[in-house]
Amino acid sequence: MKKSDNRILTTHTGSLPRPLGMAAPLYSQDAGREHDREALARDIKQSVTDIVRRQLDLGIDIINDGEHSKFNFIAYGRARLGGLSPNPTPVAMMGASRDARAFPQTYAEMASMNAARSPEVANRRKMPAVNTISTAPVTYVGQAEVSRDIANLKSAVQAAGKTPADLFMTAISPNNLEYYHRNGYYKTDDEHLEAIANAMNVEYRAIVDAGFVLQIDDPRMATHYNREPDASIEDCRKFIARRVEVVNLALTGIPRDRVRFHTCYSVNVAPRVYDLELRHYIDLMLRINAQAFSFEAANPRHDHEWTVWKETKLPDDIILIPGVVSHCVHLVEHPELVAQRIERYAGIAGRDRVVASNDCGFATSAAGDEVNTEVAWAKLEALIEGARIASTRLWPRSAAA
Repeated sequence: MKKSDNRILTTHTGSLPRPLGMAAPLYSQDAGREHDREALARDIKQSVTDIVRRQLDLGIDIINDGEHSKFNFIAYGRARLGGLSPNPTPVAMMGASRDARAFPQTYAEMASMNAARSPEVANRRKMPAVNTISTAPVTYVGQAEVSRDIANLKSAVQAAGKTPADLFMTAISPNNLEYYHRNGYYKTDDEHLEAIANAMNVEYRAIVDAGFVLQIDDPRMATHYNREPDASIEDCRKFIARRVEVVNLALTGIPRDRVRFHTCYSVNVAPRVYDLELRHYIDLMLRINAQAFSFEAANPRHDHEWTVWKETKLPDDIILIPGVVSHCVHLVEHPELVAQRIERYAGIAGRDRVVASNDCGFATSAAGDEVNTEVAWAKLEALIEGARIASTRLWPRSAAA
């Protein structure tokens, strides 16, 4: 895990705006439907080449492939796990959350506005979630796909002619896969969850063996409370504690200093009153065998929670990756605000143990950005400028210009 001794490094959470025309074939790929495989392979390779170059030209230090080979960060798992069959009772992408119950009119208006968007985006938003049920032992069958992703990222960096500070690649957690890929084979749901973890270990190892930092994406850790309105905080803590154990099972054999863990409250540009507060799960999250932790720290519901990190006993070698620009507001943060946020965390973990990032992905589902593409890139520019300003104050004699 790269640290810097002369400036604040920058990164992002993984998902970057994709070309609009790629959404349909990416969905077909991840859903196991017919599509032009050769054409899609060419498009993915070119798209990864372009997005890597754009990140490097912009000045982002720790980069990835923008997740451009995936329809979204969850659906791709369907094509990479064996032993699954279509679920006759599909699981809803998002049920009646606490916020949806509290603001029914607002959520109804949002649904109507989404349906009124451009025909291409509206049609893509109608695509059902990829749901399955296990009918045989769950295994990993995505070796060719993850090898393709690794080769495309390496090739894109070479083509760009610039060397990033580091490379990372995202992979979904067993916890999130469990929600959409249900148990129909194992004696217990817990056995099913562990089988998913053991299967995903193959993908995780491949990413680390390729020389990349592995980012585990686990939004469900933070969102479970909101999406289970009848669950108590203690119920959710028990749920999270068990899923932390399973993530660690999936990380078997992988060095802790090659792992960064990301949780968030999902892409939901809407009223956010019932997010689970960080103080209720930070101790559980820190049990994960990761060195770096990526989390929402910029949206108005969580900006104040930097004090929770200050009050928590942290591992000596921890790296914090706070979101210092948000995906859930369209205002572009002023670089000075970004710098101030970075400096808060530098005062907690040390200036060399903070990497500046965004809260959550800017193109999470390739089904139409809730943050406009132009705004997303403007926010990343503000992130980089804010990191530069913070660096001049944190390293007054040696900060890079």
